[in-house]
Amino acid sequence: MNYIAPHWLPGGNAQTIWASLYARRTAGPAPLYRRSRWDTPDGDFIDVDWLAAEPQPAPAQPLLVLFHGLEGTSRSHYAEAFADFARMQGMAYAVPHFRGCSGELNLAPRAYHSGDFEEVGWILARFREQHAGPIIAVGISLGGNALMRWAEEMGHEAEHTVRAVACVSSPLDLAAGGWAIGQGFNRLVYTRMFLRTMKPKAMAKLRQHPGLFDAEALMAARDLHAFDNVFTAPLHGFHNTEDYWARASAKPLLHQIRIPALAVNARNDPFVPAGCLPKAADVGRCVTLWQPAQGGHVGFPTGRPPGHVTTMPQAVGQWLRQRIT
Repeated sequence: MNYIAPHWLPGGNAQTIWASLYARRTAGPAPLYRRSRWDTPDGDFIDVDWLAAEPQPAPAQPLLVLFHGLEGTSRSHYAEAFADFARMQGMAYAVPHFRGCSGELNLAPRAYHSGDFEEVGWILARFREQHAGPIIAVGISLGGNALMRWAEEMGHEAEHTVRAVACVSSPLDLAAGGWAIGQGFNRLVYTRMFLRTMKPKAMAKLRQHPGLFDAEALMAARDLHAFDNVFTAPLHGFHNTEDYWARASAKPLLHQIRIPALAVNARNDPFVPAGCLPKAADVGRCVTLWQPAQGGHVGFPTGRPPGHVTTMPQAVGQWLRQRIT
């Protein structure tokens, strides 16, 4: 991916924030979705948004599945941009929401996390059961790390479910990303933005399941490390934040992936320090690394103001699609 940032958007923060808030996401109207609800084996549910395209893709057409990032939805800027790519390619497209992210609180005493590969595996298996054509998958930020963890755990077995996977702006080293987002400007802007929605959802979960965690400690959390220590780690079987970040990180196991996989990280990503990015020696022959100098975090805006964010989804989408033929 030969990405060159526009001169009017210098720096990773500008490329991140502008892409999310102001840049055009699609070449035409915003995508229309139809929603289906899947019951989970533990008595909970997830909501899946399917692109309602006209004409509908044939059953044997490829299906592109997108796993969203932290607190993301099918209406996140990157999700709509990938929907536009899928529509133009005549592909089916679906965004499964991690638990609690579809606008309705989930039921179980759990939420979602960066290493949720078992959930990713269950979701992809459901898609495999329902869709006759080839499946490709992309994960954004948190969703990308979880998708890569699934590919690592599955090894050669992954090829029976999907043809190829990709992750974009994913913190494959969760400790490095977690500490980076808790410092300076990142703490003031991005951390506050995430905690503004994560804390209320956690408190709603506590009302569902009294005694689940320490409410006072959670409300006192001022960064993701503290939040994960109170909520994310213990609810999902980890001892503490350090244990969670270590065991959930995809970077140490990238060499185990046995299907075509692409990892895209801008080297000026505010959340993911360039020094922690995987190198060629860290991955096996199945993994391709794209690490452009610019792009920010899930940004990659291009064009004249207000710009658009379709270049990255087109590049990643085409890479995935080429692995089908």
